[in-house]
Amino acid sequence: MITISNLAIQFGKRVLFSDVNLKFTAGNCYGVIGANGAGKSTLIRMLSGDLDPTRGTIQFGTGERLSVLKQDHFEFDECTVIDTVMMGHDVLWKVKDEKDAIYLKADFSDADGLRASDLEEKFAEMNGWNAESDAASLLSGLGIKEDLHYQLMKELSGMEKVRVLLARALFGKPDNLLLDEPTNDLDVNTVMWLENYLANYENTVLVVSHDRHFLDAVSTHTVDIDFGKVQLFSGNYSFWYESSQLALRQQQNQNKKADEKRKELEEFIRRFSANVAKSKQATSRKKMLEKLNVEDIQPSTRKYPGIIFTPDRDPGNMVLEVAGLGKTLEDGTVLFRDVNFNVEKNDKIIFLSRDPRAMTAFFEIIYEHDKAHEGTFNWGITITNAYLPLDNSSFFNTDMKLVDWLGQFSTDNTEAFIRGYLGKMLFSGEEIYKKASVLSGGEKMRCMIARMMLRNANVMILDSPANHLDLESIQAFNNTLVNFKGNVLMASHDREFIQTVCNRIIELTPRGIIDKQMDYDDYVTSEEIRVVREKMYK
Repeated sequence: MITISNLAIQFGKRVLFSDVNLKFTAGNCYGVIGANGAGKSTLIRMLSGDLDPTRGTIQFGTGERLSVLKQDHFEFDECTVIDTVMMGHDVLWKVKDEKDAIYLKADFSDADGLRASDLEEKFAEMNGWNAESDAASLLSGLGIKEDLHYQLMKELSGMEKVRVLLARALFGKPDNLLLDEPTNDLDVNTVMWLENYLANYENTVLVVSHDRHFLDAVSTHTVDIDFGKVQLFSGNYSFWYESSQLALRQQQNQNKKADEKRKELEEFIRRFSANVAKSKQATSRKKMLEKLNVEDIQPSTRKYPGIIFTPDRDPGNMVLEVAGLGKTLEDGTVLFRDVNFNVEKNDKIIFLSRDPRAMTAFFEIIYEHDKAHEGTFNWGITITNAYLPLDNSSFFNTDMKLVDWLGQFSTDNTEAFIRGYLGKMLFSGEEIYKKASVLSGGEKMRCMIARMMLRNANVMILDSPANHLDLESIQAFNNTLVNFKGNVLMASHDREFIQTVCNRIIELTPRGIIDKQMDYDDYVTSEEIRVVREKMYK
């Protein structure tokens, strides 16, 4: 349990939030959301003790243990993988360390014997004799193979270190668990493992994530940091988003009577609870939705960017033909080969590969920024496309003002016209005169989306569209693509994006493609497809 009383944090004259009074209890997982810079990671740092609040207190239950997902990939470089995980339970590790040191003494005394006896008792009470096997089980669940368990951390790749640090945070089932972006650099199967693990976790969990599918799968409550306030709501992210949008529409509808609004909200709660009960991630903890009151539902003060794609014309029957396309890197690595498919009208395709460089290379080729080593592709005569590249840094190596930067991509570059597009992307007032070179990652992405909007294209090519965006921008982008009348060719790690937007899956491999029209979750969990994939990557 974590109790927060009158908490406030201030940097100079800027008050991030104040008067925070919350209690986080065992058996619940709290998804922490908020715009970039709102203070999500700051809250986690204060809870972990890495940052002192300006005022207020944070208290944990008596004798409770706190564990935090660390982001320093080099802190444990000289430790073995298995030791790094077990060190996550610092009390257990200290007992083990002292016990082992006593047994190594050359002049073992009676006092040492008594002390060792006490330590052995404590070690047993903490299930210490199973610690190594428990740590190994966690590592295996997170995709770290047994032959790596006794290697030094410095010998692992960055992605492998991320998984070990996550296992370290989970080890020993701490009473209070703080996770800041735990799904970063995890593949979909590992994320699903973590979802199942946390959905059945009996203690207190706080998690910051931009992965909406993950938040929906694990969260029982939502902690919303917005406009200097930290508020607690029942339900996961989707419940918070949909209910807040419904409440906002009701607030704007002055003609609807109070009893009609109440019935509408009650029906929404009933429907949402029924959907949760049917979901793959449903757990007994999520029955809490049935206890919700209408008063729990409030409109959000969030601002969502106005992402609107308006194609000049509908795509014709011939969209894109790809024949025998292949790409090999200079070191001989085959990214893909024998890529043959046609994009049909209404296709919205998610592209997959075990090597993420394959999707980027494919998109660069069909957008004519790069050349294939073999094969051809042809766009239909009715097609205009807009491209969101993975790396947009080259676009912003300029001191141009934002209004001038966007104006170079428009036939109408008058300030009033461009200001309208920047306003849709939440740039207001004097912000339009900022230099393009000083923008944050999220601001750059919103500028790139505005650039795409100016294209009036009927085919969207999107390489990791959720990167750097906050949840509000991701949600707005997602909603637009669901209703987009043209074609979408996309690579993404955001499962909610994939599930709601795409109706076709194409996996690029060194031995051709796998081309399916099926549910994404079914695709990644299918044993039949797993066997096919293994053959394609050999």
